[in-house]
Amino acid sequence: MKRGRFVYCLGAVLFACPVAARAQSPPTPVVGFLHPASADRFAPHVAAFREGLSEHGYFEGRNLKIEYRWAEGHGDRLKEMAADLARRQVAVLAAPGGGFAAVVAKAATTTIPILFIAGPNPVEVGLVSSISRPGGNATGVAMESTEMLAKRLELLRELVPHTTKVAMLMSPAFTVEKYEREFVRSKELIGLKLANGADYEQQFAAAAKDGARGLIVSADANFTAHHERIVGLAAKYGMPAVYPWRQYAAVGGLASYGPSLVEAYRQIGRYAGRILKGAHPETMPVEAPNTFELVLNLKTAQSLGLEVPDSLKAIANEKLE
Repeated sequence: MKRGRFVYCLGAVLFACPVAARAQSPPTPVVGFLHPASADRFAPHVAAFREGLSEHGYFEGRNLKIEYRWAEGHGDRLKEMAADLARRQVAVLAAPGGGFAAVVAKAATTTIPILFIAGPNPVEVGLVSSISRPGGNATGVAMESTEMLAKRLELLRELVPHTTKVAMLMSPAFTVEKYEREFVRSKELIGLKLANGADYEQQFAAAAKDGARGLIVSADANFTAHHERIVGLAAKYGMPAVYPWRQYAAVGGLASYGPSLVEAYRQIGRYAGRILKGAHPETMPVEAPNTFELVLNLKTAQSLGLEVPDSLKAIANEKLE
């Protein structure tokens, strides 16, 4: 072979090799992210989700794409958003915005792995067959329980010891009667069951008229999406309140107690990374929260004329002045 011809052929081979390699490289995996709230309110949580993924070597914009769908507080949009992500055949569908978002996601697909952060018991709402062995295409973190609500009521008793009638903001699936039967001994509860934000003012006014002088709030993601409004109404109607997440206390809520929501997003990020590496959700146990936090807003307590016990100050993870 002539030297010129040899050099030409060698160059062609060297040029073709990286092209072939690029053609054979696996496609970038896509993770769907479905949420009932808005992106600006959950920026730290999404960052934690990405951190969890990074622990397994997945980095958004480098070797991973995330398709975000934010319902902006309009729960009726979730169904079509979930269907859209299912049509796109994402590798994993994260639906961390409470039990309702997870149920909508599960209705959209029986094959794509789903990761949830659910408030109520995920077995009771049909997300999994059991906590230890989910058995289907969904798993995640179970955040809420009636015991957690009982703890918030306990804290309210310490903050407002003479209040005998308390309003409880809960998802429509929850029953005050069951809660009273199992956990309440000395307080009457007024249940506020709200499907959307339009009912808040009317329900708060009715509860105040009925004599409610305190409030506890469940961890429903629809409430979290409207947390500033809820805190404002509690102040307007003079209801000292204990909330599930820190962001309530950060905007003026009296106190919050519950699992660290940011850490829960990191937990499902880790699960997403494991699934992308080949794990199957049906054998991945539903995790419990691993971090809890009590936040007290001392400025709000002062404005309400409340004396926060030293015992609570001593165990608080954070005290907002």
